[in-house]
Amino acid sequence: MKKFFIVILFGFYLIGACRKDPPPSTEPKLKQTPITLDIPRFFPEMIIPKDNKMTKERLALGRKLYYDPILSNNGRSCSSCHFQAEGFTSDPGLPTTVLPHVNLGWSKNFLWKGRNDQGLENVMLYEVEEFFQTDLKKINSDATYKKDFKDAFGVDEITSKEIAYSLAQFFRSLISGNSRYDQYLRNEISLTQEEMDGMEIFFTETGDCFHCHGSMLFTDNDFHNTGLDSVFNTDKGRYDVTGKTSDIGLYKTPTLRNASLRKRFMHDGRFTSLEQVIEFYNSGVHMNSPNIDPLMILPQKENGLMLSQEQKDNLLAFLKTLTDVSFTTNPNFSKP
Repeated sequence: MKKFFIVILFGFYLIGACRKDPPPSTEPKLKQTPITLDIPRFFPEMIIPKDNKMTKERLALGRKLYYDPILSNNGRSCSSCHFQAEGFTSDPGLPTTVLPHVNLGWSKNFLWKGRNDQGLENVMLYEVEEFFQTDLKKINSDATYKKDFKDAFGVDEITSKEIAYSLAQFFRSLISGNSRYDQYLRNEISLTQEEMDGMEIFFTETGDCFHCHGSMLFTDNDFHNTGLDSVFNTDKGRYDVTGKTSDIGLYKTPTLRNASLRKRFMHDGRFTSLEQVIEFYNSGVHMNSPNIDPLMILPQKENGLMLSQEQKDNLLAFLKTLTDVSFTTNPNFSKP
């Protein structure tokens, strides 16, 4: 019996000795530097896809692409329409009003009509392939970008996917959560009495703002018809995407963070100041608008909010506490 076990063991030895291990890979290992985003206190968890974990290399590449006209065929870049000093939104010189690039890592719907709802990587793919119609040959012929993408993704041929994934990383980093309101919540500063009174208007039925702008993101990331118009002809809002009559006149709720820095408001830029926006909700809502949000026509709100001038001033004072100077001056977000 002892000899039998010796024979068996010797057989296993021979098998192991004869089996050849695969040759070591000659491909260089992809060296990535993992990073963690600094999520502000009280903010919800940010879900990051497993196939695009945050790394120093991909984030730096996305930031570089954001400011580079190489993305387009006509000299435009993301930064051509989104200015950091204005909260990454547009100025009056542009023909359209753009939603600000801020806190989009928490978004579930993108663009005014919700054309995309599949996450940042997917909407960035739309930007690369459809909006900018990026010339991949041009990027692949750039030696610096070839190296950057090799370091960030380990690829020899740059595709729309890698461009979209790197842009998504930079977009996730554009986090605004250090306004005076945030500092107040962290017990670092006190607000003025006017700001406190405005906050009470904002978060109560007096102003009704909190229904759509009540979270720490100051947007519910949903769509509403707030009575901007009573008739919708060419532009029918979310209906243009879904084809549902119940979506006529619905547009995405924009965040109110850094709203005081903007020069235009609403999807078509019809208002040019927060004062005008407040007055619209106070006395200008089209109550007969089709699909108007029920919140707009609550009892005793048939004629608008009917705030006094003092209340409007206080509400404006509170909205200005949402301005985050550290966001608009952060050198990590500027052109590299």
